[in-house]
Amino acid sequence: MEISAAGRLEVRITAADVGKRVSVRRLAEPAAPGEKFTDTVGVLTSWDNGVLVITRKGGETVRIPQSALVAGKVVPPAPARRRGPAASWEELERIAARAWQPVLRERLGAWELRAASGFTRRANSVLPLGDPGLPLDEALGVVRRWYGERGLPAYVQTATGAEGAQEMLCAELERRGWRREVTAELWTAALAPVADRAAGAGVVLARTADEAWLARYQRKGVSEVALRVLGAGPSVWFATVPGEGEVPAAIGRCVVDGRWAGFAAVEVDPAARRRGLATEVMAALARRALDEGASAAWLQVENENAGARALYAGMGFSAHHAYHHYREPDPAALGGGAP
Repeated sequence: MEISAAGRLEVRITAADVGKRVSVRRLAEPAAPGEKFTDTVGVLTSWDNGVLVITRKGGETVRIPQSALVAGKVVPPAPARRRGPAASWEELERIAARAWQPVLRERLGAWELRAASGFTRRANSVLPLGDPGLPLDEALGVVRRWYGERGLPAYVQTATGAEGAQEMLCAELERRGWRREVTAELWTAALAPVADRAAGAGVVLARTADEAWLARYQRKGVSEVALRVLGAGPSVWFATVPGEGEVPAAIGRCVVDGRWAGFAAVEVDPAARRRGLATEVMAALARRALDEGASAAWLQVENENAGARALYAGMGFSAHHAYHHYREPDPAALGGGAP
């Protein structure tokens, strides 16, 4: 906290610091017995009507009455991560987008509108990397009309928790009634240690997802559109561990794109868990990616998936940034149709 030469805590931030990373101390809520102060670090996304809103690394927003402030200061961007390959959030979001491609896409300035008949939010959301070329309200109106014409809800994918990320865009969406439905994280790691984790014996690799692979895939009733999304990418590989019947014991997917290898759809038969099959699948895919010249790994994991997070952390992965999907407001809540 900011302390003056006289030893007093001071508030050294103002509304002019909106958009900057800050550290603040406030009086604790009365419901927190034994605690006098609460500290918050994040991006100051608004300061209106005597209330500060700070967006933390994971995308959570904290509202703080100005009257409760005890101290505050602008702080440098979060220190560079010490684990895993170096990369900006923009680079990783573009890599992730190439690994999970939509069937339809259209440019709105630097934004990309993506659609795939509703198969996953990632393939049916706006990737807003840059300026849409219109004021935000107009751009969001175009977005809502574009998805509405295709019978889809409008989603905007945003990132937080990295230097220069989109906390301010998140705040603007929330002010306009857009609702955050899903938060997940993108994790990275060095690729070689993943390849060294297991022998990968018995893992079969293929360029396409066959009937057996799809039988294990978690999303049932996979359509032709879904198959196009699954099969698209710079260099796509599917891994299968045969089971006792027709359905595999484990599967996985990897997309190699330059120095990056992205892992997804790693799934194991519940009856075959705790046998290291997920590790076997990822190791086999990692070795193939190394053969194609990749050196870094990434994957996406939802915050609630404790089992997967423990597995990936044990393989050397760590969180790089959070990403979110914001859904358009209900037209009824706006008092009419979509703008």
